[in-house]
Amino acid sequence: MADVKKIRIEYYRSAISTPFKHKRVITGLGFTRLNQIVERVDNESVRGMVKTVPHLVRILED
Repeated sequence: MADVKKIRIEYYRSAISTPFKHKRVITGLGFTRLNQIVERVDNESVRGMVKTVPHLVRILED
């Protein structure tokens, strides 16, 4: 369990004029403010959430 892959995600565009479901995805990823970077476990659920809002978030490469 020590080698759990993680991805870093940055919230870089505002979700003000987006559908309600997109706002819920942003909250579900753990974002609370713009330009925030979070680290999440790299699994299918998180990848699917990122794929839903690619215009609002970006994956940061290490």
